[in-house]
Amino acid sequence: MSRIGKQIIKIPAGVNVELTEINVKVKGPKGEIARDIPSCLSVVFNKDENTLQILRKTENITSREIHGLFRSLVSNMVIGSSIGFTKVLELKGVGYKANIDKTTLNLSVGYTHPIKIEVPEGIQISVESNTIIKISGVNKEKVGLIAQQIRSKRPPEPYKGKGVLYQGEVIQRKVGKSSK
Repeated sequence: MSRIGKQIIKIPAGVNVELTEINVKVKGPKGEIARDIPSCLSVVFNKDENTLQILRKTENITSREIHGLFRSLVSNMVIGSSIGFTKVLELKGVGYKANIDKTTLNLSVGYTHPIKIEVPEGIQISVESNTIIKISGVNKEKVGLIAQQIRSKRPPEPYKGKGVLYQGEVIQRKVGKSSK
C-alpha cells in the first residue's frame, strides 16, 4: 500500500467537499477546485470525522502508481481552497523592475523590450516595491507554473547573480576569468 495514498485527508472547518462517481469538488473561503477521479480509484467521505480517504478498486500497477499522486492532488485542493498557495519572486539586477496593468505583468529585465505575461484566471499577481512579485492562488499547479514561466524569462546566472529568483533561493556563484 502506498505510504502517501493511505493517509487520511482532514477537512478543515469552512471547506465543503462534493463527491460524485467521477468528480471531486472542493469549495472553501479562497475558491473552488474540481478534479476528475481516475477509474481505478475511489474516494470515501466520512461525515462523522470530516475526512477523505482515497482507496484503490484494484491492485494492478496503474492503480498503485496513481494512488499516492491522486491523494496528494486532493490534499492540495483542500489546502488551496482553505489557505491558498503563494510564491514570491525577486528581481535582482540593475534596472530590473516589474509592474502590473490589470491582467498583464510587465517585466523589464535587461532586454530591449518589456516582457508581457498575461495573468490567467484564478491567479492573483501583486508587485511590491518594483522588484518583488507575489503570485497567489487556489491551484498549486497553476501558481507554480506561472512562477516558473516568469522565472524562465531571465533565469539567475552564476557569475553576477542577476535574474529572477525565488525568495530565499541561493545561487552558487562562480569565479570569473582571472587576468594574467
